[in-house]
Order: sequence, then C-alpha cells, then structure tokens
Amino acid sequence: MSAIVTLKKGEGRTLKAGGLWIYDNEIASVTGSFSNGDIVTVHDFDGYPLGKGFLNQKSKIAVRMLTRRADQKIDPPFIRMRVQNAWDYRKKTVDTNSCRLIFGEADFLPGIIVDKFSDILVVESLALGIERFKELIVQILRELLEADGIPIRGVYERSDAKVRELEGLERCKGFLGDAFDTQVPIEENGVKYMVDVENGQKTGFFLDQKYNRLAIQKLCNQASVLDCFTHTGSFALNAAYAGATRVLGVDASETAVTQARRNATLNGMQDRVQFLCRDIFELLPELDKKNETYDVVILDPPAFTKSRNSVKNAVRGYREINLRGMKLIKDGGYLATCSCSHFMTAELFQQTLQQAARNAHKRLRQVEYRTQSPDHPILWAAEQSFYLKFYIFQVCEEY
Repeated sequence: MSAIVTLKKGEGRTLKAGGLWIYDNEIASVTGSFSNGDIVTVHDFDGYPLGKGFLNQKSKIAVRMLTRRADQKIDPPFIRMRVQNAWDYRKKTVDTNSCRLIFGEADFLPGIIVDKFSDILVVESLALGIERFKELIVQILRELLEADGIPIRGVYERSDAKVRELEGLERCKGFLGDAFDTQVPIEENGVKYMVDVENGQKTGFFLDQKYNRLAIQKLCNQASVLDCFTHTGSFALNAAYAGATRVLGVDASETAVTQARRNATLNGMQDRVQFLCRDIFELLPELDKKNETYDVVILDPPAFTKSRNSVKNAVRGYREINLRGMKLIKDGGYLATCSCSHFMTAELFQQTLQQAARNAHKRLRQVEYRTQSPDHPILWAAEQSFYLKFYIFQVCEEY
C-alpha cells in the first residue's frame, strides 16, 4: 500500500481545477511508510481520493500528480501508455523530424522533458519521482520510434538545470548509452542547423519557436531585418531563407554568435547575414542615433523574470527593448516580439507593449498572436505549461 497524503481543508484548489501540483503548505499529513520519490495516494481533507503522484518533501512542490484515479497502478504499462499517447499526439500535430516528444506535466509525465533532434534524443529530468522512470521512458520512446521506422542513434542527458537542486538531486549531463558526435545536424522550415546537445542552452536548441520562425518568413522577402537576441541565429536565418536582402543578428554571447555564423555558412547565407556580439540594451539606442532603420525587427529575449518577485524589473526590460525596437522600424514595417517567461502573463505583456508603443509614438496593428509550438502543448489549469507569448505587429507612425 502506498502512503497517503491528506490535504488541509480548503486546500488543493489548483489540483481540483485540473492542475498537477500540490505544494508543501497544502498538506495536513502524510501517513504510512515512504521514501522521497515514492508514489503516494492523495486524499482530500475528508478522505475523498484525488489520485496518485510522487512525493518529495525536500521540494516546495511536494506532490506531482500522475493520475486522478486512486486505484490506478503506476507500473511500466502505465508509463508506456503515457509515452505512447505523447508520441501519437506529436505525429498528428507537428513535423517530428525535430520536436519535443515529452513536455512534462502537459504530457501527464511531470518533471521530464525529452527532445528529438533528427536521430538523437536529449532528456532532461527535473524531479526526483520521475528520475526513477527516466530510463524506462527513454527505452519506450526508442521502441515506439523504431516501430515507426525512426531509429534513434543515441541519447544524451542534460539534467544540469539548477532547479534539480531544489529536488535534492545533483546536476548531471552525459551519454545514456553509447557515445556519439554531440554536434547534431537538423533541418527546420528549410533551414539547416548544427545543434550542440552537450553545451547548448537547455537541450541545445529552442524548438518551441519552430512555427513562429516560419510565420516571419512571409514578412522578410526583399526586407532588411534586425534579429535581436539571435542566439544561434534561427530567426535571422529564417529571414534570409525567405529572401531578406540584409540581416543583422545580435546576441550578447560570443559562443552563440560563433554558432550562428557556422549555421549561416552551413546554409550558404554568410554574405547576406551578419552576426554581432553586443548587449542589445546598449546597441539599440546607438542604432537609433545613427538613424538606422529596418523593415522587420525581431525581439526574442531570454526570460527576464523567473519568479513573481522580479516581474516589475522584467516589465521595464520588455518595455525598453520594444520601445527601442519600434523606433528602428520603417513606417509600415513589422515587429515580431515575444516573452518566454511564464510569470510575464499575456495580459501584462500586452499592457507593456501598449506602453512601449505610446512612448515611441507608434501605432500597432496586430497581424498575429501566437504561442509555443504544439509539441509544447498548453495544458489548461496547469498554468506553468503556458509560457510563450508571440506577437507580430505592423508598426505605423502616429499621423
């Protein structure tokens, strides 16, 4: 018998609304024998069963739910069912050449991410309970893909995020199985990249912007384009692929810029795409003073806030870069701008963009509002699964 976690009276509102997390301050008691990471049954304050999840008393997120069925056995067939469902969903919704195969809570496998880059899998385990199922999940994925004619050449683990320490886990990275060249070639939207799965940010490449990168292509034919926070050049290269005449990609990381230049050469775009290692907050005012203008400006910054406590500072950052970016856009040109911070809500981001437009004396005409790629599904009520907000605007002078 699994241990029983009983909630305090009046707690568990997020869980009952469809979420998957129970915080430590919502728990009245834990009865029975258990170790951190074990599967437990969750009861409401009155003993009503709410499902099963894994418990970790070292974490603020004390229970991560796996099922709403208290009588469900959590065993390899159950895990296979979850992984099969995740793979079936990807086959219906996205180009699976490179995509996210498992997106944690949104695939009802909390705390684990698995990305596929061509024939390589990259796994990131972020919670103690799911750590025990990690190798099983990878094995099942390999079997399912092999059955569909997609052999996997190797698996690399990128469980080196600092958040693991909050779970009482050590940060780690390395091969799961045989070694292979960690520079992995992929193609997305017609653009080729070398993905560094060993040392790149997170799992090596940001797959969540796949269809947002595709969306900007139609704006960029015969255009001059400025791509800010270019990372390894993905938006800049999509602009060039679509026929942009001049593209400048900028990032503060020399490592990222070096990789971006390699990607440009890989696509034969080195003559039309230049990359610069600079701080965007310093560069944009300089470009404005020089009266530089562009047909398209792209702003894809890192998350300016990773907690509620720093949201005010983040708002100032987003407002500043968007104001500066808008000033560089020719009348009738286009702005693609986004926030990848869960704590920067859609409403707050919209307000911030409105303020930036007013301060820049510009009018915004919305072309599109988009979110993350469908392989990063948004599970309603699990609000942490919705994080990427992406707008395309036409930017007009105030007349």
